Amino acid sequence: MGTRRLFVPVFALLSGIAWLALLLWEQSPYGRYLDHGKWTDIGLAGAICRALPAGDVLLPALIYAGGWMLMIAAMMLPTSLPLFRRFDRLARARPDRGWLLGLLIAGYLLAWAGFGVAAHLLDGAVHAATRQSGWLLANGWVLGTAVLATAGMFQFSRLKYRCLDKCRSPLGFIVQHWRGRGPWRSAFRLGLHHGLFCVGCCWALMLLMFAVGTASVGWMLALGAVMAIEKNAAWGARLSRPLGAVLLLVAGLVAGTNLLA
Repeated sequence: MGTRRLFVPVFALLSGIAWLALLLWEQSPYGRYLDHGKWTDIGLAGAICRALPAGDVLLPALIYAGGWMLMIAAMMLPTSLPLFRRFDRLARARPDRGWLLGLLIAGYLLAWAGFGVAAHLLDGAVHAATRQSGWLLANGWVLGTAVLATAGMFQFSRLKYRCLDKCRSPLGFIVQHWRGRGPWRSAFRLGLHHGLFCVGCCWALMLLMFAVGTASVGWMLALGAVMAIEKNAAWGARLSRPLGAVLLLVAGLVAGTNLLA
């Protein structure tokens, strides 16, 4: 079997391993560490945090980074398979083909890692504000509703569709960004640029993970499937507005239910 025929099965195997690792992690006694809100208070991680200088910052950050990158590998890499396949075909005659593809994926993951850092800092700030506000502690539904409403409104924005158009045109994106001069640097920058547009397209949906629970593999799978359809299915772009309407409806129902309770 040729290398070209092996690409999709190997890529699917790697994605499957990432999903399996997340599922086993969730089901294990350490599943609580995927939900990073109490890392500094519980179990072995809590003991290490208390023992090490700045342990309550460094260890949660390291565990969070590992869990986040595993989650991104499982959820987002499959959504960009058309880009990786086309680039693999473009570079198939090059002796450094494997390195170029690896650098492309590394650049893509770096963009999502940057978003992960920002989301982690935002989540930490929200938790800090909640601990200082008795009203927020008693009305935690407000934060979940705000995330749902933000994700819903973003589905109607121009930025969403500009980034989605880029994600849905992998060949055009490669032609626009691949220069061939300094191929290793170009491959990494290509992956980084595509990752940034992918973040721009999907960041609001990814924030839903903080509302439904970052440790929920079921929700990861559902959101990953939605984003893959949006980016790759022929009719995927037509899904965005109905999905936004559903998210706004759910946000309204959650708010109404809690206000009337």
